[in-house]
Amino acid sequence: MSPELAAIFARPIAHRGYHDANNGIIENTPTAIQQAVDKDFGIEVDVQQTSDGEALVFHDDELDRLADGSGPVSGRSSADLVKLQMRTGTDHLWLLQDLFDLVDGRVPLVVEIKSLLRRDAQGDFVRRVVDQVDAYRGPACIKTFDPDMLAVAKAHNNSVLRGIVADAARPGPDYTRHSRMDRFILRHLLHFPRTSPHFISYGVNDLPSPGPSMMKKVFKTPIMTWTVRTPGQLEVAKRFADQIVFEGFDPDQ
Repeated sequence: MSPELAAIFARPIAHRGYHDANNGIIENTPTAIQQAVDKDFGIEVDVQQTSDGEALVFHDDELDRLADGSGPVSGRSSADLVKLQMRTGTDHLWLLQDLFDLVDGRVPLVVEIKSLLRRDAQGDFVRRVVDQVDAYRGPACIKTFDPDMLAVAKAHNNSVLRGIVADAARPGPDYTRHSRMDRFILRHLLHFPRTSPHFISYGVNDLPSPGPSMMKKVFKTPIMTWTVRTPGQLEVAKRFADQIVFEGFDPDQ
């Protein structure tokens, strides 16, 4: 493992920041990020593409669940989106560069690029995020569920650390646009030759799994696992993964 990747794997990673909705600390917000920084945890955030190609720190492709707005993120400009407040708490929506300015290299960052499954793999957007991560002066990487996005990132700047996010890809709402063969390829990481991820981010409920196990054995590719919430999941992570993305508890306690 390279020193740069080792830095990202050194401390547990807080899923969407150290959030707690019961206490008004909402995922992917400045407050949740600051909480993680204060506890010296790495941080995973999600970014969605805005209409003007910027990266909004937000998980859903629709605003309705968490923000004081409605409709798709991709249909609104970054200038309009950052004016919106979260439905709970005092935080506003914010951009990836705002996140970088807040964290300022103090803890590792994992930026998950959310995919709209477009034919062009949102290439300009991916390249924009990769450039921002490359310019950031602190430990940081990207990851995504979309192999096409990862291939774009590899072609654009192979030195920016990148990971593939995957799970068992069972039939369900997350895979309605994927064929049975698509899901087989995703589950077993058969895109590996064209994406060459520096790490694998695999669902904890689907570990161990042949794909990541083989990639770790043959290529020494480290495994990050998500989302660890229970003692049982933590035990699985200790056996089959090198890093956790956690939520709902403090791994240091």
